[in-house]
Amino acid sequence: MAVHLEQALAKLKTTGVRMTPQRHAILAFLLDSMTHPTADDIYKSLESKFPNMSVATVYNNLKVFIESGLVRELTYGDSSSRFDADMTDHYHAVCEGCGKIADFEYPPLHDIENTAAGQTGFRVSGYRLEVYGVCPDCIGITKH
Repeated sequence: MAVHLEQALAKLKTTGVRMTPQRHAILAFLLDSMTHPTADDIYKSLESKFPNMSVATVYNNLKVFIESGLVRELTYGDSSSRFDADMTDHYHAVCEGCGKIADFEYPPLHDIENTAAGQTGFRVSGYRLEVYGVCPDCIGITKH
């Protein structure tokens, strides 16, 4: 995580983003987290260290990180957005029981992008693939 944090800090510095203690803590939390947290999750995890920090501070910093290309926002209809600092090509499995999101690797789907562009005339800028099911923890719960 330390290497990723240093790279992220360097990227922010080159874009002229001032590093505050709260910003540093939010970024470090995201880079260390594999849970795809919501802004509220981040706030709750850091509020004891930064009692004067608000949820708005978390959202504002997340916006900076998204605009800087360090974090992606995962939106799911009406539920809270989740945030992912892993900017590599990867996909998500979403638990229909508890909402947990797990990463998985699969080769990029360039054929889908090309087919979509060819059939629609769109200039495709990206895609998001997710699979849905029940995680091992929830399977254990439902077996009882």
